[in-house]
Amino acid sequence: MSENLQSEIFTIGVGGAAGEGVKRAGIGVGNLLRDMGLEVYLSLEYPSLIRGGHNFVRLSGSKEKIWNDYSKLDILIALNEETVEIYKNEMKEGTVVLSGMPVDEMMEKLKGVLKERNFELNKEENKSELIDGNTAFAQGLMAAGLDFYIAYPMTPATSILHYLASKQTKEGLKVIQPENEISVINMALGMAYAGKRVAVGSATGGFALMQEAFSFAGMAELPLVVAVSQRQAPATGSPTHSSQSDLRFVIHAGHGEFPRIVLAPGDPTESFKAGAEALNLAWKFQVPVIVLLDKILSEHMMTSDIERLKEGKIERFEEERIFPGTLGVVVKTTSYEHDEEGYTIDKPEEIKKRVDKRFEKAKNIETEMQNRETIKVYGEENENVIVFFSSTKGPVLEASKYFNKPVKLVQIVWLEPFDTEKIKKELENKKVICIEGNHNAQLASLIREKTGIVCESILKYDATPFDPMELAEEINNRT
Repeated sequence: MSENLQSEIFTIGVGGAAGEGVKRAGIGVGNLLRDMGLEVYLSLEYPSLIRGGHNFVRLSGSKEKIWNDYSKLDILIALNEETVEIYKNEMKEGTVVLSGMPVDEMMEKLKGVLKERNFELNKEENKSELIDGNTAFAQGLMAAGLDFYIAYPMTPATSILHYLASKQTKEGLKVIQPENEISVINMALGMAYAGKRVAVGSATGGFALMQEAFSFAGMAELPLVVAVSQRQAPATGSPTHSSQSDLRFVIHAGHGEFPRIVLAPGDPTESFKAGAEALNLAWKFQVPVIVLLDKILSEHMMTSDIERLKEGKIERFEEERIFPGTLGVVVKTTSYEHDEEGYTIDKPEEIKKRVDKRFEKAKNIETEMQNRETIKVYGEENENVIVFFSSTKGPVLEASKYFNKPVKLVQIVWLEPFDTEKIKKELENKKVICIEGNHNAQLASLIREKTGIVCESILKYDATPFDPMELAEEINNRT
C-alpha cells in the first residue's frame, strides 16, 4: 500500500450534542475545503432519537478525487467535552483538537491549521458542490419535468421530501405529504392516471406498505417512480444506519408478475442521472421504476459537478396519450385483468394474451438497455474482478488506490432487468469477489441465478460502511 498516498488525505471530525448545529458546522467545514480546491467526502452519524444524543460529522479531503472518508482523525472539532472522550481512540499522534470556543472562532482556527499544511482558498472558480444522493436524485427528477412528489417522512428518504417541498411553485412542481405510505402511492396512481409526472419516496419499511398499490401500477400500466432508501432492517431496524439487505425485495416487489425497472446509483452524480432517467423510462414504457438508494448514499455528501449535468441535454420523453377530461373520450383504468377497452376478462385465452402483452413490454425494455449504461467497468482486463452495486462504490473505488496488483472493478447499475450478457462477458472465467452490505450475499446470488457464475463474497452487515483501508487489506489477501 502507498503510505505517501494516504498522507495526502486528511480527515476532520466535528462532534457534539444533537441540537448544537453539528451537521451545519460540518457542512461549513466541507465547503471551506471545497473552496480550497479539494475533493471532499462527508459522512454523518446520529442516533435514532427524537431529541438528544451525540452527532458526528467526518470529512476526508484530498487534492485527488476521494470516494470515502477515513477513520483516523487529523483534526477534531469538539463542540462539547464528550466528543474528545468518544473519539480519543481515533486520533492520530499529533491530532489537532479545537474545543471550548464558539463555532466561528473554531472555523478561523481551522483555516490557520490548514494554511500551515499549505491549503489556502482557491481563487479559481470551483463548480463542484458538496451534495448528498437524495438532493441530487431530487434535482434529477426536476430536470426531467416532475409535476408531483408525494411522500410520508421516513429516514433516510425524508430529505427528498424536504428539498422538493422547498422548490415547489404555483405553476410547476407540487409536493404533498399524506397521512401514511398507503395514501402516498394511491394518490400517486391517481395523478399518473390523470397524466402528471409523479414520484414517491420512502425507506424500505414504508415501501413495504405500498405493495398492493405497486402491483396496481403494474396491472394498470401506470408510470410511477419510487425512491426506496434502505436502512438496517427488518421491521424498524436501526433507522439511522445503512444496509443493502433489500435488493431481492425490490426486484420482486408486488404480487403477480409484471415488468418493472430497478436502478441502483452509486454516488450523487449517478443519483441525479437516475432521477431523470427513471422518470423518462417510466413514461416511455408505462411501468413502475424503482431507484434503490440507502442511508449512506442518501445522506452522505461528496463534491460533485451536478451543475455540469444540468447544463447538458436532459432527456424528457413525451408520448401522445389520452387522459381523463378529454372531450368525447372515456379513459378507463382498473386493477382487474382487462382487455384493451378496459373491461374485466376471465377466460384463459384472454388472460394469457394480456400477460404476453405485458411481457412484450419487458422485451422492449431489454432492447432499450443496450443504449443505457447498465454496468460500469473501471480498470483494465484482469483475471481478478471486484463486483459491487450502489453505495459500496465509494469504499471499493477508494480501496482500489491501495491494491497490491491490478484488479478490474465492475459496478452493476441496472438490477432489473438484469443485463445478463454484459455482466457475463465481464465476469466469465475470472476470479470474482462480490462486495455488498448484507448477510445473505444477495447480489452474488443474483449473479449466480442469472449467469451461473459463482462469486466469493466480502460482506458487512453491522449497519456501518466499509472502511476502504480494511477492504483493501481483505482484497489484497484474496488476489
